Amino acid sequence: MPASESTLSIRLKNFKINQDILKKIPAKFACHYKIMPIKIEEDKLTLAIEDPLNLNALEEISLFLGFKIEPARASLADISEAIKEYYGLGAETIEDIISEEDIDKDLLKQKSGMENIDDLAQDASIVKFVNQMLSQAVNDNATDVHIEPYEDEVRIRYRMDGILYDVPIPRNIAYFKAAMVSRIKIMANLDIAERRLPQDGRIKIKVSGQEMDLRVSILPTQFGESVDIRILISSMLYSLENLGLSPCDLQDLEKLIKKPHGIIFVTGPTGSGKTTTLYACLSKINNKDRKIITIEDPIEYQLKGVTQMQVHPKIGFDFAAGLRSMLRHDPDIMMLGEVRDFETAEITIRVALTGHLVFSTLHTNDASGGIARLLDIGIEPYLIASSVECFIAQRLVRVVCVDCRGKGCESCKFTGYKGRTAIYEFLIMKDEIREMILRRLPSGQIKNKALELGMRTLRMDGMEKIKKGMTTISEVDRVAQED
Repeated sequence: MPASESTLSIRLKNFKINQDILKKIPAKFACHYKIMPIKIEEDKLTLAIEDPLNLNALEEISLFLGFKIEPARASLADISEAIKEYYGLGAETIEDIISEEDIDKDLLKQKSGMENIDDLAQDASIVKFVNQMLSQAVNDNATDVHIEPYEDEVRIRYRMDGILYDVPIPRNIAYFKAAMVSRIKIMANLDIAERRLPQDGRIKIKVSGQEMDLRVSILPTQFGESVDIRILISSMLYSLENLGLSPCDLQDLEKLIKKPHGIIFVTGPTGSGKTTTLYACLSKINNKDRKIITIEDPIEYQLKGVTQMQVHPKIGFDFAAGLRSMLRHDPDIMMLGEVRDFETAEITIRVALTGHLVFSTLHTNDASGGIARLLDIGIEPYLIASSVECFIAQRLVRVVCVDCRGKGCESCKFTGYKGRTAIYEFLIMKDEIREMILRRLPSGQIKNKALELGMRTLRMDGMEKIKKGMTTISEVDRVAQED
């Protein structure tokens, strides 16, 4: 074992490791000794290890594996990442249930049969694997975990900075896909016996001292139940200054949220950061002199000092019913999760016209599309013109990694991006815009007039962030259409 101070230092990212080598070194063994096999030449095994001068460990490895050991120095982080990449997340845990070297598929199928799922879901190894999966997602700053079952495999993906990435997992985890889902159901207090209907629940966990609120959604599919877990940070702070607003947009928004009445609509597709913007607005104006009530579906984060309600459509408590109930609690400011239909929109507008400031969202592609959306669901132009103060469209773009400036490094997992910021489009209801709404002019004409009056489109805001080196052209192209 030629270990010395001059032992070669390597980067495992520069190696492509053959799967045949991995079969000779169990994942549990690699995890225990924190090693990564690189190549085998006759009776010599080259492996990466953090401390190549640890002769006792090298002797144990040589004795157990039956190879002469050629150590190479690598960082512990590099080794851990390689173990996850090649063996898969939680591979050593799965080896506690089955042996990678001797797989009896018929026995596994029988063990993972429906009559044994409930017992298997309580198995310590399944519990450990699910915990590892969630902890890794949190450590990777993922916003969602997707567990997707197929006929002979299961796929796990994390959404990070808005993009889905495959998580390397042991191929044999497919035999325990139903047990994994059952374990998640137990954690979320859902019905583990019900596998034909969608279910929704919540899980509270703590990772590295930080509380996390997990929103669980389960859907029945052809090959089992598909799971989405949304990761929400309970202690997340909301600040207008941290939203990515330009100085002029920030100034406009601060003026808008100080108005005594009217509606501020935030528009955009699912996952564009609308809720974060609304919560930041409420946090800014939340004080002991104001009564703030929200009705949401679901309540994503808890805001101290704000009365928050959750809709329950199955028992008749929808957004419209919630709005009516709010008015009997003497509110100053209200937040409505989404305006979806005529009844909700009409009540929202009436509430704003009676002296309340209301925040809500619409699903439209741009700010002027919010006007067309309200007209389409049957709201009269004069009601829109007299009640709405602003339509704000937004999208999320990935931010260039500050450590490598987009080239790719360990910090950004070689994507070139780390974190996200928002791009915005503010359509403020000036007199000229209100007049055009009363005349039912097309949203395209309204948008052109708004541009004449100084509005910046999503793409224009994105281009400003490109000039500042915050994001890239491809990112803005991905989320914002041509103007």
